[in-house]
Amino acid sequence: MQELLMNTDTIKKIERKWLARWENERLYSVKLDTSLPKYYCLDMFPYPSGAGLHVGHPRGYIATDVYSRFKRMAGFNVLHPMGFDSFGLPAEQYAIETGQHPRVTTDKNIATFKSQLRKLGFCYDPDREIKTSDAQYYHWTQWIFTQLFDSWYCLDTRQAMPIDALIQHLERSGNAEVNAWSDSRTSIISAQQWAKFSPLQQSEFLMNYRLAYRADSYVNWCPALGTVLANDEIKDGFSERGGHPVQKKMMKQWMLRISAYADRLLEGLDSLDWPEALKDMQRNWIGKSQGAEIDFQVRDSQIAINVFTTCPDTLYGATFLVLAPEHDAVEEITSPTFKAAVASYREEVALRSERERVAKTDRITGQFTGAYAVHPLTGENLPIWIADYVLADYGTGAIMAVPSADQRDFNFAQAFDLPVLQIYEGAEQANKPFPGKEGSRLINSGEASGMLRAEATDWILERLVATGAAKRTFNYRIRDAIFGRQRYWGEPIPVYYDEQGIAHVVPEQDLPVTLPDVEAFLPTSEGEPPLERARSWRYGGYKYETTTMPGWAGSSWYFLRYMDPTNSSAPVSREAMAYWQTVDLYVGGSEHATGHLLYARFWTHFLKDRGLLSFSEPFKRVLCQGMILGVSAIIYRDKATHEYVSADLKEGRDVQPLYVDISMVNDKNQVDIDALRAWRQTYSNGVFIYSNGVFLCDRLSEKMSKSKYNVVNPDDLIDIYGADTFRLHEMFLGPIDQTATWSTQSIDGPHKFLQKVWRLFLSEQGEMVVENLEPTAEELKVVHTAIAKVARATEDMSYNTAIAALMICVNQLGVLHCHKRSVLELLLKLLHPYAPFITEELWSEALGHSHSILDSEYPVADERLLYEAQFECPVSINGKLRTRIMLQRGMTEEAVKAQVLKDSTVQRWLSGGRLLKFIFVPDRIINIVYALNTD
Repeated sequence: MQELLMNTDTIKKIERKWLARWENERLYSVKLDTSLPKYYCLDMFPYPSGAGLHVGHPRGYIATDVYSRFKRMAGFNVLHPMGFDSFGLPAEQYAIETGQHPRVTTDKNIATFKSQLRKLGFCYDPDREIKTSDAQYYHWTQWIFTQLFDSWYCLDTRQAMPIDALIQHLERSGNAEVNAWSDSRTSIISAQQWAKFSPLQQSEFLMNYRLAYRADSYVNWCPALGTVLANDEIKDGFSERGGHPVQKKMMKQWMLRISAYADRLLEGLDSLDWPEALKDMQRNWIGKSQGAEIDFQVRDSQIAINVFTTCPDTLYGATFLVLAPEHDAVEEITSPTFKAAVASYREEVALRSERERVAKTDRITGQFTGAYAVHPLTGENLPIWIADYVLADYGTGAIMAVPSADQRDFNFAQAFDLPVLQIYEGAEQANKPFPGKEGSRLINSGEASGMLRAEATDWILERLVATGAAKRTFNYRIRDAIFGRQRYWGEPIPVYYDEQGIAHVVPEQDLPVTLPDVEAFLPTSEGEPPLERARSWRYGGYKYETTTMPGWAGSSWYFLRYMDPTNSSAPVSREAMAYWQTVDLYVGGSEHATGHLLYARFWTHFLKDRGLLSFSEPFKRVLCQGMILGVSAIIYRDKATHEYVSADLKEGRDVQPLYVDISMVNDKNQVDIDALRAWRQTYSNGVFIYSNGVFLCDRLSEKMSKSKYNVVNPDDLIDIYGADTFRLHEMFLGPIDQTATWSTQSIDGPHKFLQKVWRLFLSEQGEMVVENLEPTAEELKVVHTAIAKVARATEDMSYNTAIAALMICVNQLGVLHCHKRSVLELLLKLLHPYAPFITEELWSEALGHSHSILDSEYPVADERLLYEAQFECPVSINGKLRTRIMLQRGMTEEAVKAQVLKDSTVQRWLSGGRLLKFIFVPDRIINIVYALNTD
């Protein structure tokens, strides 16, 4: 302990010491203790990438660690676990490229990840670590799937029910009276018809109701990766992993009927302490809209095209229909003349991603089918087209095109010379859609002409509903989740197929279905999943399902397993669930704001329905930490001469920007050319054009990426400054929920702050200076002011504010030469959540405590010590803050008014006017209202 300075060697020695002691004493192991209030603090499930952590990754982890330590010191039993979302495509692709088994590379990545996290001193409970690729874990992921398969959603009770209850209803009276969330194409059958169905027909019919079901669906198929991708795994028509083309393809897939829970997922948001922007993202993803489904009968056919619209009042402006190229009716309605053109267009569209198709571009494509629909009000023929801007899985996959009220319909009509019919008065330009403002009246609308928009909607719907051509309904943007992936490294779907091809879930006693070994991880030459290679992999004599679960399966319920990670008879015991309940604080990246959070909420609602849980919402409070941007360095090469040009000389030249390693640039943007030449062969013999003897680059703040050479490894900084300094620096960059730019230069500030803390305990000569004396009133006021500010800011997760208050406190104690034990104990308690190593060392070695500082009580401010006779009062004039004036507390309003009106700044603002009101809120604020003299 007797160290002259808190130098690098001292820091490393302290960190090694306390990491070992915390682990040996199992300080962070958490037990179920009903005598204590619980607090569940959780990081979003990380994927253990082989690249390891850069400085942006730990920001959320540090934030939850600070909060967990704070809550534990405040008397809570804190559950703060860590595990790994260890299935997924990146590990499988690496296995394909290197020939290593994904399990080997995944375990190696986890070891690297844990090593980096350990250095930061996080208080994770080591006994609760889980990973989704562990069979003991995915046993229960598979079990939840079997429960979904054996359930249907009853709209009367608004909850999931056992499938056996539905089967009994079908056996008694068919499905005419069944009020269930089901496939819209489900036919009405009687009990007699059900009885006549073969076992295979009954199985297929139940797929219309099951919450886990198998159906034909258009998917994002990536031939190069040999798998189906989720929408968030695609960017601009290419896979995020590898940048391979993605196309739409019809495949038989396992699906989860999340759409059944759309209303409940919307309603549940109201009670959650989430950022409003995050809630809005969820609401938009679910996308509930009220409107009507209208049937357009195809001329000379038994087929009707069903269209959903939120604006039935625009029906008189419909001049054609547009179907998604994948729409079920396209093949049947297309006339022989257009068969070849339609087939060709459908093949072309299959190569475009959903994002490409809905993007607003100048490219407008489509194909006429040769068929016509009958307008349900006018009886006119409406040509039926197919076009890529209509999606099969949105709405009904068909739209009534109203060019006078919709820009995309208008553009399409212009491109293919289709009619545009104005339906509202007041349109000033014939070449521009006019949506119909409130108060405008219909024109060209038969009997509805002259009606206001609201009354026209009701009138039109009443006529259509009366004739059976329409029904009022709701539509949802959310689609059932595709659950199967054509890849190896994922949870096997626990399904087998009997000799008739009927799907059965594997019984609970035979779970888990474990991954077999295969000779290659690529899809077969026929495009089948890799598990098709496991010929002997059977359930008895029956064939297993060979697609695997998506990456989000295991992460949809992992927060429950942390409560009871070794339970072999249930996902979580009722005792553990009843105590830990929901996650109190959930911190992670905004990229999980829709998919992961929706799926996790869906599974929680479902498990509540089936009686496993007592709550429906998994995460009370969610915080998305802001990204830490890296600083990139860009130099320029003249395209004509191939010379490298200093950034301030690039104007007037045709230059190519090039990223170089930011470590070769100083704080004046000067590039170390010798280091650059040694870094890459391409620069070794390059010609550099200097500016006044230096070579300058430009800087750019952007996402950290290896390709931009702006990644900063936290290990390097911890080796130099220590984990405490790194933790403080990350939390001091700015509000935790806002984007910040990384600055290695400014890390020196937190490091010097910790040096000052150290010197409150030891002198420059390394002598202990802690005093067992009573603190002065001024010293107590300093530390209790800090307690009030730091505690409030930490509770609010305003960590940068808390650290600023700690810095002020330490500076003031330094000025007062305060080395009093009772004051320093309070300071260390405040600092501990942010800097656990130094505080533990000083608590133990300097102050002599035998128990961990983490087990001490968090201090409470004595309000009596914070009272000040004077305070700085803000003064607003006509609603704008103009000055601040020192006032004595307890002054009468008359005395305050007299003092304020004498102030020179106030007099200057009131000059040339007259006082109207003087508003005084005692000890808070003054607001003066005045008017200018107009005489």
